[in-house]
Amino acid sequence: QKQLAQSGGGSVQAGGSVKLSCEAPGYSICRSSLSWYRQAPGKSREFVARIESDGTTDFAEKGRFTISQDNGKNTVFLQIDNLKPEDTAMYYCSAWTIMDNGSCHTMSNAFWGQGTQVTVSS
Repeated sequence: QKQLAQSGGGSVQAGGSVKLSCEAPGYSICRSSLSWYRQAPGKSREFVARIESDGTTDFAEKGRFTISQDNGKNTVFLQIDNLKPEDTAMYYCSAWTIMDNGSCHTMSNAFWGQGTQVTVSS
């Protein structure tokens, strides 16, 4: 199963910022949304943010999170500002449909990134 490629993250002090990226080829052309989730140790995976193919965004928490896409609309960025220790989690991106070999492919359980760790120290 094809994975989305994630990058970014790392260890950051509280109050700092981090920018994560997720490559999801053609998700916008294929009219898919791309979502970010996170999972903290011992907790369930939770929704963080979503961007639709038309650029519409949605956030679990407004104010500290920014989601954007590159002009080619193949890469989505999640920036988290004013980081808090409770933001510590593995962050995952997910898209229902991406482009592969020139055509759109949909996965019933979505395409997922490999995850990227964000650790916030106080």
